[in-house]
Amino acid sequence: MPHDVTMPQLGMAQDAGRLVAWLKAPGEPVARGDVLFEVETDKSTMEVEAQADGYLTGVSAAEGDDVPVGQVIARISDSPEAASSEAASSEEPAGADEPAGDSGDVGDGGNGGDELPDGAVVTMPQLGMAQDTGLLIAWHCAPGDRVAADDVLFEVETDKSAMEVPADRDGFLAATLAQAGEEVPVGAPVAIISATAPGNPIARPLDRAATPSDNASTGAQEAPPATVAAEKPTAMQTGTRVAPTVDGRILASPKARRQALEEGLDLSRLARAGHPQPYHVKDLATLRALPDEAAPGPATMAASRHLTAELPREAFSDFAAWAAENAGLTDEAALLACLAGGCLGGDEAIVAHEACGRRRLYLVPAGPLGGATEVEDGDPDIVLRDLRLTRVSGLRLGAEAAPTLTLMAFGEGLSLTLECAADQLTAADALALVSDFAGRLEQPLRHLL
Repeated sequence: MPHDVTMPQLGMAQDAGRLVAWLKAPGEPVARGDVLFEVETDKSTMEVEAQADGYLTGVSAAEGDDVPVGQVIARISDSPEAASSEAASSEEPAGADEPAGDSGDVGDGGNGGDELPDGAVVTMPQLGMAQDTGLLIAWHCAPGDRVAADDVLFEVETDKSAMEVPADRDGFLAATLAQAGEEVPVGAPVAIISATAPGNPIARPLDRAATPSDNASTGAQEAPPATVAAEKPTAMQTGTRVAPTVDGRILASPKARRQALEEGLDLSRLARAGHPQPYHVKDLATLRALPDEAAPGPATMAASRHLTAELPREAFSDFAAWAAENAGLTDEAALLACLAGGCLGGDEAIVAHEACGRRRLYLVPAGPLGGATEVEDGDPDIVLRDLRLTRVSGLRLGAEAAPTLTLMAFGEGLSLTLECAADQLTAADALALVSDFAGRLEQPLRHLL
């Protein structure tokens, strides 16, 4: 089954990305994890990886094009022969005003016979390169409501990040096409905003037959759920409460998360107390009123370590570019893993690299830089959280199962934060680790041999 390749959303305020270069040619075989193309937004450039195995076909964007977020620019198909037929179909006009794949206007004819109102389609955004779906946490507007372009329409969560999605246009919320608590594929329709007040607003669950991946298939599809007139929004339509997720994630609005972090409140206590999710700012009053589970004493306060170093200048970015061109070391995450693992000493170390919602494990042996190999599983000796391309400028998340180093942007340099439990590293070892890693980022060439 073909897999759509879309322009990812690499920042909350990003509307489009510039396609810098294709690294795979049409018809060429690709594997999941291969770098397909490079995209630039503002001052950052990132490599976008394939999310499926197959052949690159149906390329519809050229290098240098500014492509709207979520627009399909290629496909990964089961065979290279699909390239000719997909290229021919992509030349057909998608509509009078909107290009194919964009969030344009739709009506009754373009939705498999559904009686949907006319209007602009709002799709599930892509918040990270490796994101295939987003969890719709809550609706902030009910079907039939008037909305402005800056109004928050709904909240979406992927892995550990949550985002408020604006309407992006003035109008009326004519239809909601997914409910709170549903996993929605990236690019799938979520809502319809019409220019005029709808006479019969719609609210319904996700139509699995209309997801981007299923649209490319042929054959009979299961009939979509019946359309429901939304005279009064239900709890599921407005997304006020959903059941906790099976993987233990806490569903909360970004504002509630920020305020809880500032006040040192633990949202998981609400879940343990049985309060339904997702949580909003008003739920923090309930959290504050909960009885203390255990008053933190001196031993608890000293049970974790939090150290931060600031590097006004760093040479790692230039070094990574040099290593890719001259030494064939194209995996930047592996280079960072080598620098971090080398700070621990010993014969080898397992380093977990986390970025854009994806975790990769590397086995780092003692020796020359670049000897890391990616492994499938293992307990990491150290976690490297790479937040250089985010807007996060500071954090205090507490100790985890392994010492965690976090990289963040700091002016033209970097900010480095270490968090660990007191029984994981002594105070002297924690200081040495931060100092050593900061030095390696400032002068990586001296660790090449």
